[in-house]
Amino acid sequence: MALWDRIKDSATQMQTQLVAKKNDLKSGAFRDASMAMCALVAAADGTIDPAERQRVAQLIATNEVLQNFPADDLRRRFEENLNRLTTDFAFGKVSVLQEIAKAKKKPAEARAVIQIGIVIGGADGDFDKTEQAVVREACYTLDLPPHEFDL
Repeated sequence: MALWDRIKDSATQMQTQLVAKKNDLKSGAFRDASMAMCALVAAADGTIDPAERQRVAQLIATNEVLQNFPADDLRRRFEENLNRLTTDFAFGKVSVLQEIAKAKKKPAEARAVIQIGIVIGGADGDFDKTEQAVVREACYTLDLPPHEFDL
């Protein structure tokens, strides 16, 4: 199986798992951590172009699990996290990882945040090394073993 197919299958599988847990993923901590994760993956290489920003915002708006929350609220939180990262990536990353850490208390939410990162990273068919690295870092922030997610 080609790498592209494995990435696509993995992202699809993660999304299916997320949808199955949708009713358990309604907390503010999950919402905040998810939007921080989306921003971190989108800006993984230290920059984000307008097309990528729009693509991730569209994925957030159409993700079935994230529809537990108002779309305008999600977009505002995503943009705030992106602004932190684009203003000063190193400093912003510390702040964004603190947002991700909010999901640490509930293992199901923590795993779902990582799965969202993988879904967002793999959505364009290229879950590249920088995206994998920030999702792996988020695993450590959430006390989850990266190998559990093939990272």
